[in-house]
Amino acid sequence: MFDLRYHVASLVAVFLMLVVGILVGVGISGRGFVDDAERDRFNDRIGRLQEQVDAADAAADDLKRRQRAAEAFVESAYPVLADKRLEGRRIAVLVIGSVGQSLDYVERALRESDGGVPVRMRAINVPLRLEAMESTLLAADKFGGYVGEPNLGNLGRDLGRELAAGGATPLWDALSSELVEERSGDSREPADAVVVIREADPQQGPTSRFLAGVYSGVRSTGVPAVGVEPARVEQSAIPVFRRHSLSTVDGVDSELGRLALVLLLAGAEPGDYGVRDTAEDGILPPIEPLPSD
Repeated sequence: MFDLRYHVASLVAVFLMLVVGILVGVGISGRGFVDDAERDRFNDRIGRLQEQVDAADAAADDLKRRQRAAEAFVESAYPVLADKRLEGRRIAVLVIGSVGQSLDYVERALRESDGGVPVRMRAINVPLRLEAMESTLLAADKFGGYVGEPNLGNLGRDLGRELAAGGATPLWDALSSELVEERSGDSREPADAVVVIREADPQQGPTSRFLAGVYSGVRSTGVPAVGVEPARVEQSAIPVFRRHSLSTVDGVDSELGRLALVLLLAGAEPGDYGVRDTAEDGILPPIEPLPSD
């Protein structure tokens, strides 16, 4: 949808430039510099471009109508499609940065699925407080192998695994005061799926390497892992999530986005879904029927 709109805008801009050109040409022709054949060629070019603009406008209007129809369908069918889709599934949520409204949308999706359980949430401070974290790690012999920037990826990986797997979480327990900004739920139960939200600005350097390790660790457990964000953001995290092989959903603030999230958490075909051009696999993953009672 966005690419088509930009295409239409480009055609309109070129059209206006040609109109200016023909007007200048007409003025020049009045002084004898441009003949009638040249003016006809200008008019022909403008006519062809106008046809392209009209066709692009019609295609954009058709696409908008289809999207409105899809949104209306999902809005009416959403309660039925989401109902019990996550029944009994335990969902862990990781927030990069301070908790924001995206967590509300995720929790709403779990409620609307009539069965999804938010087993735990951890919001982590970024950029990392490296000196404080290293001091804590050095205080225990068993964590010495995680000290130093070259080991940040391994540290993030094992924290990601602990988040998803539950049970004993020695790294989260040790680094909680330096790493965790906000938390809820306990660490014992294993998660059946993980949702990742990035509320902070994109990170660079050591923190970026650490987060790459976290995403890798979550993914390595084999449970569905989905990075989400609202439809409108200043800087999208979708490319980062996709680069680290997480499924993604944009527009989690809409029924379409929340349904895509519910389907992915329930085990639907992994991919990138939503309504923006980052949704390379479409608006929704394939919807499989629920098993009959």
